[in-house]
Amino acid sequence: MADYYDLLGVSSDADKDEIKRAYRRLARKYHPDVNKEPGAEERFKEINRAYEVLSEPETRARYDRFGEAGVSSGAGAAYSDFGDMGFADIFESFFSGFAGGMGQQTGRRRSSGPVRGDDLRLDLKLAFKEAIFGGEKEIRIPHLETCKVCNGTGAKPGTRPRTCPTCNGTGQVRRATRTPFGSFTQVSVCPTCNGEGQIIEDKCEACGGAGRKQETKKLKITIPAGVDNGTRLRVSKEGDAGLRAGPPGDLYVYLFVNEDSQFQRDGINILSEMKISYLQAILGCIIEAETVDGPVELTIPPGTQPNTVLTLENHGVPKLGNPVSRGDHLITILVDIPTRISPDERELLEKLAKIKGERTGKGGIEGFLGGLFGS
Repeated sequence: MADYYDLLGVSSDADKDEIKRAYRRLARKYHPDVNKEPGAEERFKEINRAYEVLSEPETRARYDRFGEAGVSSGAGAAYSDFGDMGFADIFESFFSGFAGGMGQQTGRRRSSGPVRGDDLRLDLKLAFKEAIFGGEKEIRIPHLETCKVCNGTGAKPGTRPRTCPTCNGTGQVRRATRTPFGSFTQVSVCPTCNGEGQIIEDKCEACGGAGRKQETKKLKITIPAGVDNGTRLRVSKEGDAGLRAGPPGDLYVYLFVNEDSQFQRDGINILSEMKISYLQAILGCIIEAETVDGPVELTIPPGTQPNTVLTLENHGVPKLGNPVSRGDHLITILVDIPTRISPDERELLEKLAKIKGERTGKGGIEGFLGGLFGS
């Protein structure tokens, strides 16, 4: 038999469209219903065979590699040009694109029914106190919604999709191939309907036949008390709408908490610092401490040392899922030692130093304060 490329009148590097055009031109010329000359029918069969082989990438690859032997249905012809090829090479050449057993099929059929929509992700930043106490938050989310004009069919109102004539609605096309190992059926996505099983002839003008439209939607979501960086919230059915009136996917909101200039977080505890005077540290006092709940009275015991940590219970972060239970607020006390004092203050402090038998020396009161606070 003549070379398949010569039969179609194309070069060996011709693309699929060139091969298709050449086949159609020759098929019209040699079709038995048109051409009654002797040998036309046989030529028509050869052209069909050439197109059958060269139009499929896998069979074309075998033909390019082995010639007619690579695509022949006869066992003797199939083995005639294999030479010293190993069995694995022979097996691969025959079974590339086919199932590994007689009668089995390859390819995956697309569902022609409703398909669930995709899930979406949104990253949301929260203020420090928003994460602690939670509450409602309004967000805007772009997603695909079912077209209201065609109700998701993609067809112009008053029309409907029709069953694909190529695959009869299955979304797949099959091709039987004979090999030395038996008959195999290759299954692939239907090229006419792209696996949908139906064709939309009059497309909906609102969605262009997609059945869905991109819309931006406002949502109010509830932020639970006690969330932290990386907390993920699931908002059911707020993802993309499904195909062919399929159910929508979900929206996943990932939370990120902004830092606060006054407070830090350590798990369910809140940390902060507070400065007091050296006299307050010595004598003790009751002062107002800032917390996430507002000002709260804090008792400073007499003789409080620098970097002492005082605890305000139940003024921390609510436990996620159990907002009644809260952590604590831990306050680190910083003692403010003045670098300058008035003459009256110096006189009083010097008297106190004499009472305690402290030597003030050249540094004056600094020596007393250094001995008092151990610095």
